[in-house]
Amino acid sequence: MQLTVNGTGHSLDIDPRTTLLDVLRDHLALTGTKKGCDHGQCGACTILVNGRRINSCLTLAVMHDGDEITTIEGLGEPGNLHAMQESFLHHDGYQCGYCTPGQIVSAVGMLGEAKDNWPSNVTADLEGHADLSDAEISERMSGNLCRCSAYPNIVDAIRTVKDKSLKDGTAA
Repeated sequence: MQLTVNGTGHSLDIDPRTTLLDVLRDHLALTGTKKGCDHGQCGACTILVNGRRINSCLTLAVMHDGDEITTIEGLGEPGNLHAMQESFLHHDGYQCGYCTPGQIVSAVGMLGEAKDNWPSNVTADLEGHADLSDAEISERMSGNLCRCSAYPNIVDAIRTVKDKSLKDGTAA
């Protein structure tokens, strides 16, 4: 099978029962994506597949043959961090750091979904542009758990990137 992960092509010969999370961690040594619950309930394994966020523990790698995958390692690097990574640092949007990669990747995906006018359960107008209020951000990030309860700082970090991208006219 063929995967493009963080812009690099990989040809893999794997057991068809292998999850995408296990391929990333065990076959490609990309350990930023965390194995939390292994049941899709915590969000620690969140990655982007073709620009959309998914829980990598719930999908088989063979289902993504030819897909473009982005992990936390693909968003930025030391000295050249993604805006969301910088914002999490600035707002102290982490404590132990275990959930942080999934939170950051999920936040980037969530801003893309909002930009494309995907509604959430708390979106008032299903036909218009969703206002990313704190309640809207919290709802959209509800699939990512933080056992240290850094939620207010995470919302602040996301809001800062959202506000900056709106002001600059750039995508987050």
